[in-house]
Amino acid sequence: MAVERASQQALADVLVASNRGPVSYSVSGGPSQAGGPGGGSLSAKRGGGGLVSGLSAIANEASPPQAGDGAGGGRAVWVCAALGEGDREAVRRTGGKLNPADTGGQSVRMLDIPEETFADAYNGIANSVLWFVHHMLYETPLEPSFDAEFERQWASYERYNAAFAEALAEEAAQGATVLVQDYHLTLVPGLLRERRPDLRIGHFSHTPWAPPDYYRMLPDTVAREVLRGILGTDRAAFLTRRWARGFADCCADVLGATVAEDESTGELEVSCDGRTTRLGVHGLGADAQFLRERAGQDDVEERIAMLREEIGSDADGRPRRTIVRVDRTELSKNIVRGLHAYGRLLTDRPEWRGRVVHLALAYPSRQDLAVYREYMSEVSRVADEINSTYGTPDWTPVVLFLKDDFARSLAAYRLADVALVNPIRDGMNLVAKEVPVVSDDGCALVLSREAGAYAELGADSFVVNPYDIGDTARALHEALTLEHGHRAERTKKLAAAATATPPTRWFLDQLEALRDA
Repeated sequence: MAVERASQQALADVLVASNRGPVSYSVSGGPSQAGGPGGGSLSAKRGGGGLVSGLSAIANEASPPQAGDGAGGGRAVWVCAALGEGDREAVRRTGGKLNPADTGGQSVRMLDIPEETFADAYNGIANSVLWFVHHMLYETPLEPSFDAEFERQWASYERYNAAFAEALAEEAAQGATVLVQDYHLTLVPGLLRERRPDLRIGHFSHTPWAPPDYYRMLPDTVAREVLRGILGTDRAAFLTRRWARGFADCCADVLGATVAEDESTGELEVSCDGRTTRLGVHGLGADAQFLRERAGQDDVEERIAMLREEIGSDADGRPRRTIVRVDRTELSKNIVRGLHAYGRLLTDRPEWRGRVVHLALAYPSRQDLAVYREYMSEVSRVADEINSTYGTPDWTPVVLFLKDDFARSLAAYRLADVALVNPIRDGMNLVAKEVPVVSDDGCALVLSREAGAYAELGADSFVVNPYDIGDTARALHEALTLEHGHRAERTKKLAAAATATPPTRWFLDQLEALRDA
């Protein structure tokens, strides 16, 4: 499919900035020439999720801004980074203004940040430092060590954020509203404020926020720079009040900022260097309509038949019970301890041997980082160990899938008797919200108290300490033995809470709150 150069358009009244955009490209055929476009063909693949839905809603409902209100309806633009060679080739051919035919009608500006700068910023800092800090993943006797290599990578992170700030400043109309996304772009709000003080700027953190004692592992200059970057906003938002409070506490501890609570709204306010930033809370919900429609399609039905064959029947001819988890093999997801807890269940409760199967869908994540490859290997090793210890010729205790397959994930959701969601720390965790929405026969949820979803779903879940193997094994047993009627009632309540703020509403609520800030 050819990619055409987008025509010059008016400046934008609403802008979104994120590392990943709503479309990605793959290239085939001839390679590009240095400094110019190649001769291969490009194909575009559109993404999904809350940002895509939200920006689509803005585009569909756009109206001219009111007089004196530059942040009215009008044109919306998504600014993102080129993530691979296909994306970079698309930028070379379009100048970065992507063809709306590829993006679902959305205006997208894609930035071809130098490959080395992107790698340093994305892998070196965002995913190997900021992610580790906020998820509290460091083995502190050995790491972190902030040396000359870190300083070099941090300089790249600053350049990467500056590239976004420049692009947003160029694209934004007077008084426009800008929503910056996540830990990849923490410096953008402050940099953009310097360039365009007329803008209404927000930042949303999709991760947890570390408490001050842990956050202060960062070099002091970096810790201050990240906080001041986000405080360049009019409103910074988080998935739960716990994470918002963590950010406020860090601002007070590291910057000496003043933290207050608005009596009328209950929102926290952080005042520093003569400016005040409001802290909002927006819990992202599941998209019930999309999930239910997609879960009923033919490819999901095919995966259900396949999984039922894998699960099989017990000695009495009854279908075995299923414990399901669906995760990326991300260090914070705690897959290895979840497997150990399942093994402990089989040890402590031998009555479940032959009667339950653990469907573990553990999909690749960040395999360009050695620690993630090692973690994925450990997941496989522990699953094999459980199967070797307890398995029989007609019963495989752990059925492990390591290849990403969304249709199979939905099939597992539908079949789950118990969903295991036990992260060490998670900003929200949508799996916990999605399973109850599509479950065929009701599903009990075993949920870590360290998941952001705990704030909304904890009352109707079996809540666990994610580090406690015995506690998690006991919760799995209780969930498996929950009487069917109680399980159905819990599932109904979980689904209602999980869908209270669907992705489009979640996005538009942020936009409205930022305009009112």
